[in-house]
Amino acid sequence: MWLLVGFLIAWSLGDLGWVRRRLYAADAKPRAVTARGQLADDERSQIEIFERTAPSVVYITNVGVRIDRFTLNAFRIPQGTGTGFVWDDEGHIVTNFHVVRGANELTVRLSDGTELPAKIVGLAPEKDLAVLRVDPGLHRLPKIAIGTSSDLKVGQKVFAIGNPFGLDHTMTSGIVSALGRQIEGAGGRVIEGVIQTDAAINPGNSGGPLLDSAGRCIGVNTAILSRTGQHAGVGFAVPIDTVNRVVPQLIAHGRIMRPTLGVRVAPDGWLRRPGVLVLEVLPGSGAEKAGLRGTRRYGRLLELGDVITRIDDTPIETSDDLFNALEKKTAGERVTVHYLRDGKEHETSVQLGEAR
Repeated sequence: MWLLVGFLIAWSLGDLGWVRRRLYAADAKPRAVTARGQLADDERSQIEIFERTAPSVVYITNVGVRIDRFTLNAFRIPQGTGTGFVWDDEGHIVTNFHVVRGANELTVRLSDGTELPAKIVGLAPEKDLAVLRVDPGLHRLPKIAIGTSSDLKVGQKVFAIGNPFGLDHTMTSGIVSALGRQIEGAGGRVIEGVIQTDAAINPGNSGGPLLDSAGRCIGVNTAILSRTGQHAGVGFAVPIDTVNRVVPQLIAHGRIMRPTLGVRVAPDGWLRRPGVLVLEVLPGSGAEKAGLRGTRRYGRLLELGDVITRIDDTPIETSDDLFNALEKKTAGERVTVHYLRDGKEHETSVQLGEAR
């Protein structure tokens, strides 16, 4: 008898427990995951870099205008997109030359989605750099923090912020994988001292900033090495030291103000040895006053001019070497030109003029 009562009580309690479990399950709510704890220090640092820098990065749309041959109607045709960043408080935007090449209209979209018309202020195709300007009006345009590139080390962390494939404000990370690379700019001129990185750079990233771990801009992302056009682990950025030298000239003059020796040189390949052959010395130039000699013809005989082999301590093997060495100088500055004449080494001091 008592065994039967105990069984019935246990069965009832078990049944009620099942009912309680069903009721609890119906009323249950998701719980937050708390096991992970705080974010790592490097994660917080990267988040801070993005949040601080993203407002300085803009999205650029390049629009061309085409005329229909039959109706003579004008059509606005998007020619490409890219990235840029705010340079100063005056509304100047730095980007790549190839982002704005051939543009009839340019639009800059700010981080808050506002679109502003932009005008080209200056172009430096040989450095793949361009400066635009927008009228910010009441919109805040925070300028980017500028670093240096001369002290970069292979292996240090870098971050790229841009708009790949039109996706706003994407950040990728990597390292400086090499320094001192050379890439070809517009017109075939070589851009020296280029930064190589494995941070993912894809179409649309062009013109965006490459940042160090302190969030300072150390370069302008400009190209990738890829057979497919997509990121393949090798990207290039114009070093910020070059940008810092070129951009003020573009803002002030619309072009690079190049110092010049006052000579016209022969195409590379005329000589079988390193050096640059002087074809002509321009009248009244610093080169003429310093006694440099150009190539001269006597009937059928050709007397070769001086062969420039070094500017100060910089070896000169090609015309690109000469142009790049001079671009680091300023008009009015004196340089020591080392050259060969009749097989003998000479040197002279030349005051640089300003190329027109």
